[in-house]
Amino acid sequence: MVRKPNSMYRNISKRAFTRREYMGGVPGVRVVQFDMGNLTEDFPMKVSLAVDEACQIRHTALESARMSINRKLTKDLGRMNFHLKLRTYPHHVLRENKQATGAGADRVSEGMRRAFGKAVGTAARVRPNQKVFTVYTTPPHLDRVKNALRHGGHKLPSPTHIIVENIEE
Repeated sequence: MVRKPNSMYRNISKRAFTRREYMGGVPGVRVVQFDMGNLTEDFPMKVSLAVDEACQIRHTALESARMSINRKLTKDLGRMNFHLKLRTYPHHVLRENKQATGAGADRVSEGMRRAFGKAVGTAARVRPNQKVFTVYTTPPHLDRVKNALRHGGHKLPSPTHIIVENIEE
């Protein structure tokens, strides 16, 4: 079965569907890591990527953005000069009512209004101005971190903005 486009799942329409113990066949989350880089050092700066609109972000989009940001930061700064953290988890299970195609499919699909559907993936529900990714780093690396987050933001279904903060000590 062909994967449906992300635009079908971007909008938040109904209650969150998160109780995995009652449903079978939920595909695993594709996100491999939630913390990358140097996890031991305390960095003085915090740069975050926040979404502008409330939406659902599929687990594949989160993983794609994570890979893009991590690859760019590792190449530009080296692994010991940043700590990248993914701050959302895809709890919401996406369902799809698979439709029959081909000759006579209209008769098969006639009684399928309001059908429940099968689990096809997961998504993270985010609010406006919620931080999705955060990078901890030092001031000389600020421009490269902002560039990496900007590139990762293009892979998410909502417009994004970057928030720069100094961590008080």
